[in-house]
Amino acid sequence: MPPRGRRLLVFDRTCVGARLPVGLSTAWTSGARLYRAMRRLDAVKGVSSWSEALAWLVSDEATDGAPIEEIQYWGHGRWGKVLVDRDGLDAAAFRSLHPLHASLERLRERLVPGGGALVWLRTCEAFGAEAGLDLAERMADFFGARVAGHTHVIGALQSGLHGLRPGHRPDWSPAEGLSEGTPSAPVRAHGSSPWRPRTIHCLDGRVPEAWFA
Repeated sequence: MPPRGRRLLVFDRTCVGARLPVGLSTAWTSGARLYRAMRRLDAVKGVSSWSEALAWLVSDEATDGAPIEEIQYWGHGRWGKVLVDRDGLDAAAFRSLHPLHASLERLRERLVPGGGALVWLRTCEAFGAEAGLDLAERMADFFGARVAGHTHVIGALQSGLHGLRPGHRPDWSPAEGLSEGTPSAPVRAHGSSPWRPRTIHCLDGRVPEAWFA
């Protein structure tokens, strides 16, 4: 059996309180420590931009010379866009003229081959609405890897988790998770709850295989 690839986590370190040095970044830092203690991760990095994130993911510090098996990102998201602070990554980044495209290509080269890698966006709404389906499809095909993301606002509970394999098309509705607006013009998403579709807890560390289209 080939050796296991590296499991990496990137999180947004800029989300701190206006008056106190605490915020979601504090929770993500604590969660990362817990995941490492549970031996779910090999390396973790808090970042302030996508350029910093992508540079670290292909660095020796992150990979230790091994291919990458899994990447999780913890931060903010909107429909079809994942944010580090105000720096957004969306479907346009996977087109050749985008400033992040070359960095994304370098990352693609470091993933385990054969479609076995996973890129999991643990943010609000990234795979919701029409823009979210477009992001999921472009990411999976570009990386040649499985991708996963959510259609709802997430917190301790994380609803609307969907996965997509390269070469496949999303099988979930672009209206999933929407509480206001339309799939082409979303306004507000539902929060996560036990009765929403495909809900996991923040301490759950895997995407069920049956949830990949």
